[in-house]
Amino acid sequence: MKIIAINGSQRPIGNTSNILNEMQDAFEREGVEFEILPIYDYDLMICNSCLTCEIRGDGRCMDEDDGFNQILDKLREADGIVLASPTYAGACPAMMQAFLERATLVFTKGDLGLSGKVGGAVAVCGHDGASLVYNQLVDFMLRNGMVVCGSNPMPVFRALNSPQYSDDVQGMKGVSSLVKGMTSLLMRLNGYE
Repeated sequence: MKIIAINGSQRPIGNTSNILNEMQDAFEREGVEFEILPIYDYDLMICNSCLTCEIRGDGRCMDEDDGFNQILDKLREADGIVLASPTYAGACPAMMQAFLERATLVFTKGDLGLSGKVGGAVAVCGHDGASLVYNQLVDFMLRNGMVVCGSNPMPVFRALNSPQYSDDVQGMKGVSSLVKGMTSLLMRLNGYE
């Protein structure tokens, strides 16, 4: 079983990145392969709603030069997906928002490539806005027909400078709950339980 995590942060060594590294360790202890794709490694174009993806219907965006279609291919191959994002100005950062917008159009107008996949979300904020970011990520997954795994408490962090994420005891419990829940769900769906 494999999970792909999209890191929506622009910071290569920040709270979001460190949380995903902790998740990677936890998933791999459970026997689940976990790969992190940092969105800042790509120079993604914004969606201009040309709807070529709908006309083509093949699950690909017409812009083949920015690595976006390769990200989508990795997501299609995964059993599960984690979306993790910091909060910038009360919402997802621009690069993550561009990814979510394009991916939503390509998947919903094309091949529904995420339908039935297990998903989880993680949000981080310095002061406020993490609930909105969390909801943006969950909404993306629901809109794409994914099975969203909840957790108690939610993996929503209050952390400004890294490694402050580790001081948020409830957030860390939320990540642990999410890892256990996603692993259990993946095992059931794959006939291991």
